Amino acid sequence: MEAVEPTIGFSYRMKRKDDTWHYAEIIESRLNKQANDRVEYYVHYEGLNRRLDEWVTADRIDLLSCSPSSEQQKQMFDLLSNSPDSNEEETRKITRNQKRKHDEINHVQQAYDDMDPTTAALEKEHEAMTKVKYIDRVRFGKYEMDTWYFSPYPEEYGKQSKLYICEFCFKYMKFQRTYLYHTKDCNWRHPPGPKIYAKDSIAVYEVNAEDHKYGRLFQVFCQNLCLLAKLFLDHKTLYFDVGPFMFYILCEIDRQGSHMEKVSPDGNNLACIMILPPYQRKGYGKFLINLSYELSKLEHRIGSPEKPLSDLGKLTYRSYWSWALLDVLRETKDTMSIRDLSEVTGIAHCDIVDTLQWLNMAKYWKGRYVLYLTPKLIDDCLRSELFKRPVLTVDK
Repeated sequence: MEAVEPTIGFSYRMKRKDDTWHYAEIIESRLNKQANDRVEYYVHYEGLNRRLDEWVTADRIDLLSCSPSSEQQKQMFDLLSNSPDSNEEETRKITRNQKRKHDEINHVQQAYDDMDPTTAALEKEHEAMTKVKYIDRVRFGKYEMDTWYFSPYPEEYGKQSKLYICEFCFKYMKFQRTYLYHTKDCNWRHPPGPKIYAKDSIAVYEVNAEDHKYGRLFQVFCQNLCLLAKLFLDHKTLYFDVGPFMFYILCEIDRQGSHMEKVSPDGNNLACIMILPPYQRKGYGKFLINLSYELSKLEHRIGSPEKPLSDLGKLTYRSYWSWALLDVLRETKDTMSIRDLSEVTGIAHCDIVDTLQWLNMAKYWKGRYVLYLTPKLIDDCLRSELFKRPVLTVDK
């Protein structure tokens, strides 16, 4: 009897790493040369963020549960159904408004139907180009990390299931033996460029990719940095044209040197921010956001991050903005406008309005936004989960 194999384009129940079962669509298959030519299938779990996509073996697939993928089901439904009447459309809009906060908090990936046509078209094009992440693990210093997204490493490296990356210079390698030789020879112990901040066991370095003092050394360093960052960022396209950006790299320092965990190339007042998985939940994300606003204040300008923000980025920024604004509001006894808040915190007008609306502190009245503040409302917000004082802040 001929063995049944999974079919690309169809959905099956998959056993996830936490031993739970979830339907997933099979996107592609491969022979993994780094695992003795083992057959693996690339799957997308329906309803979950793309960063959870992964390569699985056939023993994790319930072959008897084969069904059309959600996209195939949607296409069939569209063919069989008529457009909804106005009442149904209004109900749908109400439902979307009610679920928006839930989706943001729970990292639910936005459906194409919830986007405007231009955004939906761009998102579909982006997803098609980056649909499969061939690199599913990286060795970085003492850590091995599961990757989240596709990154455009050169062909011979980009199709490897595992890459080895130097934690000091970000050089990438295909083989462990090459990596071990390199770690013995690499003389780097911290990023190139000046140290602009240091406290206890952390330091921040500023790297200018256009610094020609050392030829193309800084440029290659920044390019390698971006390729690594893209493994954990979905909607960033900065890979090789690094010239216009300043890079701020936060490091943990030990006897071995400065271990580079975070990346934040500077565009607006922050073009993107990335915290490698082993270093998350230490307060470094909000610290880098705080740093970006302090740098903006030194330059006497108002700052705002490059948008759109990722789901995790939006949560981190909203938490930081809530803390920064509430911290000012609870201390002031005078009347404050949104412009006043912007000048004190360095936060852009639009971001302040968005955050205060989220906190139910700003109302649109007679063509302008008005702050609705009472001591009780501020006190309630300070006691709630919305107010989370950063673990680390920049010493001024």
